[in-house]
Amino acid sequence: MKHQVPAAMPPCFENWCRRFDDVFSRAIQRQEFRIYLGGLLGESERKNLTQIASNTVEGSYNSLRHFLNDAPWNDMVLNNRRLEVMQQCRQTKLQPGFTLIVDDSGHRKSGDATDGVGRQYIGEIGKTDNGVVLLTTYYYDGVRKLPLDVALYQHASSLPQGKTDPQFVKKPDLALQLIDSCLQRSHRPRVTLIDAGYGNNTPFIKQLEQRNLTYIAAIAKNRSVTYQLPTQQQPHKYSLEELATALPAEAYSEVQLNLERPRTVWVALIQAHIPKLEGLRWLAIQLNAPTWEQATEVDYFLTNTQDEQVSATWIVQTYSQRNWVEVFYREAKGWLGFSEYQVRDAKSLKRHWILIFCAYTFILWHQLTGGFRRQWATKPLHTFAEALEAFRTAVEFRFLRWLMTHINVFAAHKAKSGYLWA
Repeated sequence: MKHQVPAAMPPCFENWCRRFDDVFSRAIQRQEFRIYLGGLLGESERKNLTQIASNTVEGSYNSLRHFLNDAPWNDMVLNNRRLEVMQQCRQTKLQPGFTLIVDDSGHRKSGDATDGVGRQYIGEIGKTDNGVVLLTTYYYDGVRKLPLDVALYQHASSLPQGKTDPQFVKKPDLALQLIDSCLQRSHRPRVTLIDAGYGNNTPFIKQLEQRNLTYIAAIAKNRSVTYQLPTQQQPHKYSLEELATALPAEAYSEVQLNLERPRTVWVALIQAHIPKLEGLRWLAIQLNAPTWEQATEVDYFLTNTQDEQVSATWIVQTYSQRNWVEVFYREAKGWLGFSEYQVRDAKSLKRHWILIFCAYTFILWHQLTGGFRRQWATKPLHTFAEALEAFRTAVEFRFLRWLMTHINVFAAHKAKSGYLWA
């Protein structure tokens, strides 16, 4: 059921939205907040302003657009409130010792009128194209999985003065801003995971170490290191790829990765010197086969973790948790319209993403507390998709019950779109 009636939404939805009422100064903003969230959570394949307004009885495109573009509310206050709500319940409270995942994601966007758009690498298609890229930080503790903060990367070509424009911020600097937001909330991660786009940036790595953050970073195969093989009298410089081929077969040990699809990898663990970093760092070289000659996939990881913690299993098992941010992007894009919007400016884009965070967290909160399971399902709700379907079942039931006594209202709603409902 793609249609929604704000007055007929399930009580759990109204109770959730009421927690955010004081973020909005006017009653109309609180109403549009409910309509927008309901639209994002609805069954319609499209989640843009036009579709949400069309699916909402007595919904207004102009009012929704004003809410997203111009209404006086603060997206950071809304996001902080969302995280505060999670802290108020034992089952949803963020725990110390969590993993912080830093990642960026992009999607295609035609034209050049949208803020941040430019020719850049788009991860979801695996190549460079015209599109928008955003950065997110993501929380994972083994049970709870939650997006924390988001920022739009303003590509230099989208700014009037290019890289000299005051609004231009490099991705590593944007990532540090998001990490600092997490630390300012007194949420200190046990370990921070970053991909090679940030792991190859030595100044970024130094900034993490200055913040006393433990990290595991993917790095490129051409990264230079200094290492002494057992057969050598003194250390030599190698690229990581050269070092991986030079290591004996017995240097690689078998490790089982517990992913959505479990897999076996072979990992070598060494200590080496990295240029421009003081002292030694642990490096892990991961193969998808027992030997270099057989391997078709090779990954390289760098960490500053303490000696007593480090092991090949710990590094690759922990880094595999990065998969959860990819799961989030897949769910947010596939179910909640993460990349579907009818706005162009940076402020409205961020508002759209924060509202999606609110919708996502609503489902997660009820999945963790068991609210949907008790009333709207006869089976455990293990996944986001299952919990969302239970909520949609509740929406459909209450809509049909409302429809029985409001047929004329719904007929008038359809008539506004030029259709007869009879």
